[in-house]
Amino acid sequence: MKMKRMWVAMVVSALVLLPALGAFAGALDEIVKRGELRVAVQSGVPPFAFVDKTGKHTGSMVEFAADMAARMNVKLKVLDYDWDGLIPALLSGKADILAADMTPTLQRALKVSFCDPWYYVQPCVFTKTAAKYQTLADVNKPEVTVGVLLGSTGENIAKKYLPKAKIKSYKGSGRMVVQALLAGHVDVGVNDDLAVLMVLPDFPPNSVRLFPKRLGEGKDPLSFAVRYEAQDLWQWVNLYFKTAREDGSYKKNVKYWLESSEWKKEH
Repeated sequence: MKMKRMWVAMVVSALVLLPALGAFAGALDEIVKRGELRVAVQSGVPPFAFVDKTGKHTGSMVEFAADMAARMNVKLKVLDYDWDGLIPALLSGKADILAADMTPTLQRALKVSFCDPWYYVQPCVFTKTAAKYQTLADVNKPEVTVGVLLGSTGENIAKKYLPKAKIKSYKGSGRMVVQALLAGHVDVGVNDDLAVLMVLPDFPPNSVRLFPKRLGEGKDPLSFAVRYEAQDLWQWVNLYFKTAREDGSYKKNVKYWLESSEWKKEH
């Protein structure tokens, strides 16, 4: 009788766990059955994600997403959103993965589950080459206006390290802040260094300079994100980047898109 009760208890426990196990395995199952991996990006942010001269979505993160889809043996569907629409698109189920130059923060992690960092960038201050500003102390003043991207890590960093300055937020890509600077709408800008350096060739030569001293205590990580319940997909994405590093495809992507300007000749 005792053995029978134990067996019944084990069966009941298994039945209780089945729904949870089903949910755990659901994200990858759904993607494979659908035959399509849906990835939310913010275009207009080269070299991470943008639409090239042929009208095709491309960039470092788009190519990583395409490789993921190929390894899943499914098609890739790129969904384009403004920055403030990325997380809602993921939470609503329109996208399976959020692939943007997004830094994990405690606030964002209340909503989505970030995968392991795939790259690191450094926040920086930049201004016109001829401007008088040389140090952080020079721009941390009430009369100085600092341009940042709305909802970005740069916005938070500017508020932290330049609390006396006026913060002016722009909706869009990092190009918006450089344009605002050169148009005289802001005195300096704050963004990650790679985002600034990659768009500078599109503006007059030597018109913008970066402060030699970067902001923050260290480099900021960039991570893909999934919904909390998609833990199987979270593990898969982490395993993907581990595998990509081992087989050389990660290095090839980063070298082409992030460590050179060769991609500009083709895209």
